[in-house]
Amino acid sequence: MRSPIDDYLEQVLNDYRDADGGTVMTGNRELEKADPSSFGIALATVDGTVYTAGDADHEFSMQSIAKLPAYALALRDRGLDAVLDRVDTEPSGDAFNEISLEAETGRPRNALINAGAIAVHAMVDGGDATERVERIADLVSTLTGRELGIDEAMRDAEMASDDHNTALAYLLRSAGKLDYEPEEVVDGYAAQCAITVTCRDLAVMGSVLANGGLSTTKNDERLLEGWITRHLLSVMATCGMYDGSGSWMTKVGIPAKSGVSGAILGVLPGQIGVAVWSPRLDEQGNSTRGVAVFERLSRDMELHMMHVAPSGMPALRSVEQRDGETVVELQGDVRFAGAEIIASRACQGFPTDKVVLDLTHVRVMDDAARGLLREVAKRLGDEYDARIEDPNDLMDSGPDDRDGVDEQ
Repeated sequence: MRSPIDDYLEQVLNDYRDADGGTVMTGNRELEKADPSSFGIALATVDGTVYTAGDADHEFSMQSIAKLPAYALALRDRGLDAVLDRVDTEPSGDAFNEISLEAETGRPRNALINAGAIAVHAMVDGGDATERVERIADLVSTLTGRELGIDEAMRDAEMASDDHNTALAYLLRSAGKLDYEPEEVVDGYAAQCAITVTCRDLAVMGSVLANGGLSTTKNDERLLEGWITRHLLSVMATCGMYDGSGSWMTKVGIPAKSGVSGAILGVLPGQIGVAVWSPRLDEQGNSTRGVAVFERLSRDMELHMMHVAPSGMPALRSVEQRDGETVVELQGDVRFAGAEIIASRACQGFPTDKVVLDLTHVRVMDDAARGLLREVAKRLGDEYDARIEDPNDLMDSGPDDRDGVDEQ
């Protein structure tokens, strides 16, 4: 069975493919070459399932999204107090490349604007810029599960257009927030921006952050410390979308980080990592299609982080064979992530001709989960003698789309 989530992402991509707002980034000769029609979406769950649509496997440079792994390494290498001594955690209210230093301390407002990211890069351990960048690329490779490299042409283009960042670095040095030569730090910062990834890579990295730093594919292997993950997500929630962060959090409600190559990475703690890539940018430097897609996903799937389940009980209670039937029992409070687990299990197939989705032990179900389970049940009905056991009438709310499946 093909997952309805794959089809849903394809539909969302098609719905926004013709959106032509925004412009490709200028001022960097490599970014200016981007095909404005490029468009990819990827969603990765904490149980290791990845769904994609469009150009999800096309490589592009991380740009400002690389600020996250650099920040993680600085926190690991120096500790929270030492990092906070040089970079604050407050929203700047300014564009990503503005000079946002505290008047009293000389600290950049946060680590996700350029001034803060340059200071952070200098706090990553390494004998020189090359070693620091190698460590950052290695961490990204660890979080994405595959070896990644640096686009040298992009690196050169970044360095050729880095006058503004060099000025920021000198300002940081004069404020006592930079220990190395400004040009050397900016060269390293340019290289970290040129690390290449795909939408799939970013979504997988996001799923690790959503999983508290534990691998979603290697038996919960610890890839990043939990306290670092928590700190990253907190700063992403308040500062990750630059001067549009407040609007983003109220409309989308997913901690996120954008980059001027057109990518947006979103992380919903405990549930999923999401990435969208499309090169056209809005006035705030965020992907126009990316913002629209995230708003759509948040609305359709009820992913806003303030839309919380009162219970952490797993949605899948059991899968058992009884009297020639495969009974899939659900339980607790079922939201999108819980329904996705059921969809993923259904795609693996069942050993009997008869399948029952048993909702007896489900207490609450939201519309996003209800819609997904209806589609799962409908598709199961195409291959099996399938029915839903729903003694509490949880499936009765919302649009009815249950062709081919009996509910009892």
